[in-house]
Amino acid sequence: MPHSHQAADLYREFVISFMLHNQSVADRLGLQTVDVAALILMEMRGPLPVGAISAELDLPSASATRLVDRLERGGYVRRTRSPHDRRAVIVEPVEDGMAKYYAAASLSERHLGKVAEHFGPEQAALMLEMFVHVAAAYRDATQELRDRPS
Repeated sequence: MPHSHQAADLYREFVISFMLHNQSVADRLGLQTVDVAALILMEMRGPLPVGAISAELDLPSASATRLVDRLERGGYVRRTRSPHDRRAVIVEPVEDGMAKYYAAASLSERHLGKVAEHFGPEQAALMLEMFVHVAAAYRDATQELRDRPS
């Protein structure tokens, strides 16, 4: 096992490479990284109310509205009325727009597929479990940063 400082540096390299990749996807699509995060959320969860996008990405309401405006102008999403509450606006992905996102994201999927070839099912399950815990740790740390005064 690598020395703890080396392990931390390897993890930081991972985080930096992930951030740079997301920025590259956003640049390719003419979007901001937070816009790509919204597309990923809708890819995972399907159509979402603007308020849910705001909450999931921890954005003020006005910022979430501007985000949806950008995605709508780019042809990635459309606004519709909720069938359950006509006052609520639902943001749903548009197939042609998502095809542009998938084309940009497919490059990473191809490269990650090569990585997956090196690991067995048990190792993959362990890595996925680790991602669950890492994501929770980052959410907790993010909340602490936002709750503490500077």
